[in-house]
Amino acid sequence: MLDLTYELPKPKTIAGAKHDWELVIGMEVHAQVSSNAKLFSGASTKFGAEPNSNVAFVDAAMPGMLPVINEFCVEQAVRTGLGLKADINLKSAFDRKNYFYPDLPQGYQISQLYHPIVGEGEVLVELGDGTARMVRIERIHMEQDAGKSIHDMDPNMSFVDLNRTGVCLMEIVSRPDIRGPEEAAAYIAKLRQIMRYLGTCDGNMQNGNLRADVNVSICRPGDYEKYMETQDFSHLGTRCEIKNMNSMRFIQQAIEVEARRQIAIVEAGGKVEQETRLYDPDKGETRSMRSKEEAHDYRYFPDPDLLPLEIEQAWVDDIAAKLPELPDEKKARFINDFGLTDYDASVLTAEVESAVYFEEVAKGRNGKLAANWVINELFGRLKKDDRDITDSPVSPAQLGGIIDLIASDAISGKIAKDLFEIVYTEGGDPAQIVEERGMKQVTDTGAIEAALDEIIAANPAQVEKAKVNPKLAGWFVGQVMKATGGKANPKAVNQLVAQKLGQ
Repeated sequence: MLDLTYELPKPKTIAGAKHDWELVIGMEVHAQVSSNAKLFSGASTKFGAEPNSNVAFVDAAMPGMLPVINEFCVEQAVRTGLGLKADINLKSAFDRKNYFYPDLPQGYQISQLYHPIVGEGEVLVELGDGTARMVRIERIHMEQDAGKSIHDMDPNMSFVDLNRTGVCLMEIVSRPDIRGPEEAAAYIAKLRQIMRYLGTCDGNMQNGNLRADVNVSICRPGDYEKYMETQDFSHLGTRCEIKNMNSMRFIQQAIEVEARRQIAIVEAGGKVEQETRLYDPDKGETRSMRSKEEAHDYRYFPDPDLLPLEIEQAWVDDIAAKLPELPDEKKARFINDFGLTDYDASVLTAEVESAVYFEEVAKGRNGKLAANWVINELFGRLKKDDRDITDSPVSPAQLGGIIDLIASDAISGKIAKDLFEIVYTEGGDPAQIVEERGMKQVTDTGAIEAALDEIIAANPAQVEKAKVNPKLAGWFVGQVMKATGGKANPKAVNQLVAQKLGQ
């Protein structure tokens, strides 16, 4: 069972000229479904293809072309809903959302407004300070992505690339439960982590595969609690939506900037108008994009070309039975099975590939020692070289071999770091490298004692000082390690030094 006892983080408070204000944030996250084909056509979803090369007739809105739903996209949406502990609606329907935009050939977007495929769910968002917040999911609906307008290729013309048109998006809509910029970033990171574990979205924000519309409003301290008691939005301020954010850093900056803009308006006696805004990171400001439309402005109506979607509970149950272990459950198991700290378990489960790597290393070994080597040595070196765990030159078997040599006292921790460097840069079997290069630890107390006796005989003054001040005994340990090329067993050296100096 997961331990769901946690302390809530404090809401972000901003001091205005007259009052203190708190932030209230809701998110609409657009996640591109990981699938080879689009939602209503067989066209490829591969990123980086030549402009307008991944476009089927239906994507280009050619006359007479009818959409045909991609069952795998539906399965991915259901899988995501199950991963977010959400209700799966066995009946859903598609609507037409009508608006004109140059990169939307149909003149409408096929979406789900009134009958989404996924209902209410929840996400536990943990912050680095040990606090956590349960963010409620209102719904997840499927919809088509639009194309891309390109304005910087010609001074007089804009170009349209329809490769993204018709790609399946999941829009994950949260309740206004997020209370600060850091929480917003942590929420996005948690959603991304869960979907990457599920394999439903790769979470690549740079390619636009994960984007967020951020709804920001302000309220006076105490008003949010009134909203939570009554679910009456009148206790909260008017929200403004910051559109198409695809950077954790910019999301946090935009929230702060927009909140301060709203505070200045309200404290000057003005009224915040509900609208859609864009964030300009160069100027550090949000600017108006358009007044906020309501559902009726889009003239929604059921799509006449698509029947309502009906799925069977047995199909949903089959998907649920095949779900992988999710991050929260994996983290709890790592803490329980391997004796890891909460922090180490969080680091190791942040990415599914890292968790798999660690578990292979730790199998049958000391979990804490394995975690230390994976996090500090391997991750540290990979970060330095700007490499990913999937591109690690050191395999789990090789790192496990190094840990086995430490555990058997064949090598010391210092020798192990030298050995790790050899394996990282040259490859090879750790045990064989140790044997061939004479890196084995000296455990023969006779040889260690002989080296120590020589050092003691050559440094009588230092011996007298160490007898008066026991802390100076470390000098003798260092000299013995130096004399043995760092191969002496440190534990044996410390014991012999203490014995010889009468400590």
